Formats: sequence, structure tokens, C-alpha cells
Amino acid sequence: MADLEGWKIGFIGLGLMGKPMARNLHRAGAEMIIHNRSRASVDELAADGLTAANTPAEATRRTDVVITMLTDTAAVESVIAGENGVLDGLHDGVVVIDMSTTKVPVTRDLADRVRARGGDYVDAPVSGGTIGAEGGALSIMAGGTDSAIECVMPVFDVLGAKTTHVGDIGAGQVAKTANQMIVGLNIGAVAEALTLAKKAGVDPALVRQALGGGFADSRILEVHGKRMVDQTFEPGGRATVQLKDMNQALELGDQLGIDLPATHLNRDLYDKLIDAGHGDLDHSALIKAIDPGD
Repeated sequence: MADLEGWKIGFIGLGLMGKPMARNLHRAGAEMIIHNRSRASVDELAADGLTAANTPAEATRRTDVVITMLTDTAAVESVIAGENGVLDGLHDGVVVIDMSTTKVPVTRDLADRVRARGGDYVDAPVSGGTIGAEGGALSIMAGGTDSAIECVMPVFDVLGAKTTHVGDIGAGQVAKTANQMIVGLNIGAVAEALTLAKKAGVDPALVRQALGGGFADSRILEVHGKRMVDQTFEPGGRATVQLKDMNQALELGDQLGIDLPATHLNRDLYDKLIDAGHGDLDHSALIKAIDPGD
């Protein structure tokens, strides 16, 4: 793990992903100034030696790097550009890193506003779920200038096993959109395949085992397929968030004039799952939209 002694890092958003990420940065030696909309997570981490801030602006004033890890684009806009937001506390040289999954046009607009105030901006969404966040093994997709990425690479080295500088501002979010499309569609494929096996009278657990190591093998089959077999859907990534990401992909496709038929179908399955009251379950619970009997 990289040594972050002497770093002052603000971290805003302490949900399923953000809380273990903030902990890992603290363990690496960084002085952590944390903020979250609900207080319970802040109090929990403060008991471990992290320092609470009352607002995003306060967290920004006291640090040199500010990370946002939030649920959706509206939350990112509010935290950065809203009242008592990051922009209100910005000082020269601060690097704002948005590690949320945020719309590309909004990302570029927020970057312009941060740069106009003397800061810099990196969009660096992640893949790997809570398992990767807890283990410091996330895959990080970064957009920004060479100098900004180089500046914050020690932070990424703590949080992730792999960081790819994809391009300029917004490129990280484009890569994450592609990631979420592939994740959502693969979850759907695994859910359909395991349901087919079950309905055909074959043990889905053994089918999953048989597929391992072949062309159908994947991290989705390994992790989410097991959740489907075991019917354990404690959220690592909530179904509501996956739906948001599929909608975001379709919106970007519309802006680019691209038809994404499989993504449309997958989005509709997540709609069905959430309409049935399963929105707070892990996104692997998509199998319930195909086989509601379980």
C-alpha cells in the first residue's frame, strides 16, 4: 500500500463503497476529513480517527485533494456546485476527484467550473464493487490531464489494483458507462442461463461450476452467479444504482445517435425488478425478474 503520510484528503460520500475507501486512505497514513449526508457513517469513521466536516466546503478548505463517491449525478452536482459545496471551499491547487458514476456532460461542466476557480479535476469512476473497495483492489478509469493524474496517482495506488488513464475529462465516465453496460448485460445473461438450467431440472450450482474456466466464465458468473445460486442478495451494488447506470448509458447513446437494443432490454428487466419491490437488493437479484418464484 502506498504511503500517504502528509496528505490531507477530503472524502464526501460514505456509502457502501465510500466508507471502505476512506478507511483505506486513512490506514495508508492520510489525514482524512470526511462528510456524508447522513451522520451515522461519519460518526463511525470518526471513532476510528477520521475527522468530520460539517459541509463539503469545509472539507475542501482543509484539504488538498477532495474525493466524491456519491450515488448519482444530481448528488455530485449538489455536493460540488450547491450551497456550501466544494466550489465554495475551493482554493488554488486543490484536485477534485469524482469517483462516482456521473453523466459525461455534467462531468465536463463541473471540471470547467473547478478549473475556473484555480483547482483541477479528475473523473475516476471505479469497478470492483464493495469487495474491491474493501480490499483496495478497484479498477479505476481516470479522465484528466497528465499532470493531474500523476499528482493523485498515490491515492489511486491505495484504492485500486489497476488505474488506466483513459483520456481527458469525461473519458473515465465513458469507460465506466461501457463497464456498467457490460456488467448489466452479463448479469442478465447469467440469470437467464441459470434459470434455464433450473427449469430443465439441472442443478444451477453444478452448471455454474461446469462453466468455470470455459469461454462463458467471467467475474460475473463467479461472484453474481453464486449469489443467484445461493439466493443471497445483500447489496454490494444496489439494483436501483444499476438501473440508473443503464439509463445513463442509454442517454449517452441517444446523445451520440447510437441505438443500444440489448441495453434497452436489460434496463427494462431492472425496471421490472424494482417495480416488484426489490430495488434495495444487489443487482444480481435480477434473476428475480426472470424467475419470480425464488
